[in-house]
Amino acid sequence: MTGHGAMLSQLRAAVGSRHVLTRDKATRRFRRGYRFGDGAVLAVVRPGTLLELWRVLQAAVQGGAAIILQAANTGLTGGSTPDGNDYGRPVVLVSTLRLTGIQLLNEGHQVVCLPGATLDRLEQTLAPLGREPHSVIGSSCIGASVLGGICNNSGGALVRRGPAYTELALYAQVDAQGRLQLVNHLGIALGDTPEQILQRLQAGDYDAADVSDGDGRSASDPRYADEVRRVDADTPARFNADPGRHYEAAGSAGKLAVFAVRLDTFEKEPAEVFYIGSNRTGSFTAIRRQLLTGFDRLPIAGEYIHRDAYDIGERYGKDTFLLIDRLGTARVPAAFALKSRVDGWFERLGLRGVTDRVMQVLTGLLPSHLPQRMGEFRQRYEHHLLLKVSAQDAAETEAWLQQFFAEHEGGYFHCTAEEGRKAFLHRFAVAGAAVRYREVHRQQVQDIVALDIALRRDDADWFEQLPAAIESRLLHKLYYGHFLCHVFHQDYIARKGEDPMAIEHAMWALLDRRGAEYPAEHNVGHLYPAKPALAGFYRQLDPSNTFNPGIGQTSKAKGWGGCDCG
Repeated sequence: MTGHGAMLSQLRAAVGSRHVLTRDKATRRFRRGYRFGDGAVLAVVRPGTLLELWRVLQAAVQGGAAIILQAANTGLTGGSTPDGNDYGRPVVLVSTLRLTGIQLLNEGHQVVCLPGATLDRLEQTLAPLGREPHSVIGSSCIGASVLGGICNNSGGALVRRGPAYTELALYAQVDAQGRLQLVNHLGIALGDTPEQILQRLQAGDYDAADVSDGDGRSASDPRYADEVRRVDADTPARFNADPGRHYEAAGSAGKLAVFAVRLDTFEKEPAEVFYIGSNRTGSFTAIRRQLLTGFDRLPIAGEYIHRDAYDIGERYGKDTFLLIDRLGTARVPAAFALKSRVDGWFERLGLRGVTDRVMQVLTGLLPSHLPQRMGEFRQRYEHHLLLKVSAQDAAETEAWLQQFFAEHEGGYFHCTAEEGRKAFLHRFAVAGAAVRYREVHRQQVQDIVALDIALRRDDADWFEQLPAAIESRLLHKLYYGHFLCHVFHQDYIARKGEDPMAIEHAMWALLDRRGAEYPAEHNVGHLYPAKPALAGFYRQLDPSNTFNPGIGQTSKAKGWGGCDCG
């Protein structure tokens, strides 16, 4: 039996033959990224228990494979899929979606999440307790995993909470001698052997006496609420490569095999939403400064949408909006999986983007889905801000807005509950609209250049003005993001025949001159080069370069191939 055959036999023995996928059709939705990334794999393995995951890792390490762990595959930079076919060894992709599990600690003030736990499921679990997770908008709607957020220091819209972060985790790593080890830093006494630890954790076989305070380790970002208020600082408030937020699993980007994380939860507050519009960026700058420094409590969220992004989102994100609006977030992951399977069937016939074009035609026949007052503001104003504040702060906030717009250009309205909900749902739909536009307009579009950037906190010129040499190469620009944090998502739709990578590199040069950091919250994936400190962190976590090799455009070779990064 060949070496690969022996490894496949061990993988099948660990999880069962039906959960070891090797055919191209079966592996497609795992090895191809949502926006970017694709490559060959020896197998996709789907363990159903933590102990099965451990045995899969043992078999893959023994077989000399490169290992990529993947949760929901919702990333935008290809960080959880293979990148090409030049790893110099077989690639085993481990899907953790079957490893669901959320365990409540201290009456829900903390949780332990297993690899397949999604943000959406966590939100639903905490809702009856009047609590919520770190993130409740955006990627939670399409099934993103809790562990994926931690491993990527993902940001999100909630101003007070900062990037996803914990110092309490249970993970496996491979040392410089190629030995697989399990490290329990959960702060929960579960036993001594990997088998005992993993089986007890899976079963929730521990009590309050086994749970310590974690020896002072944090289960959320302890600094961000103070840092975001420093509006005159000449550095960004948060970005993936910030060494201050790299700790074992946090920021690990797949360089560890994370089995569980322990996280803080937060009290859910009644909230009110204000919809703000202006044609002057200076007005928004003044509003941001006041919201971050002039009130006792920070706002809950402040989301920006430019008019062009509003328009593309309204038209090309309509089916996503309606799906979530009518069926809720719980149905969305299954809908995306079905879409991927149907797309795969049509692509084998040489037909690409069929489901996108069909859905676009069907939703175009439906009436407008956005509230009337939002549409009126779209006509009047170029820049839009969705502001969510605690209900107890609403009167004070509105009084200040009234006074501000008595003296400045622009306006606002106090949303009804329905308007506020739909405004934030539209903001989410905008995020996927460029992908739909690309698929529907393949004859005009070369590809998407998608950037998420963290601007300096003191950058008053936050709205980008592109040189004509770049502007002429684009069909559309979509600007949206987390305005109070000064983190922006910028999607550029490149004209047919243009080189998206050349455009992106030109963008990087502009951002470097502005003192921006990028990526801000989607992590480097395979699109961005990891800066030296980040590459060094990856090498420290994974000295043998077994897990997710090549991340951040680092070496894909076993043992780093002599690379001196870090």
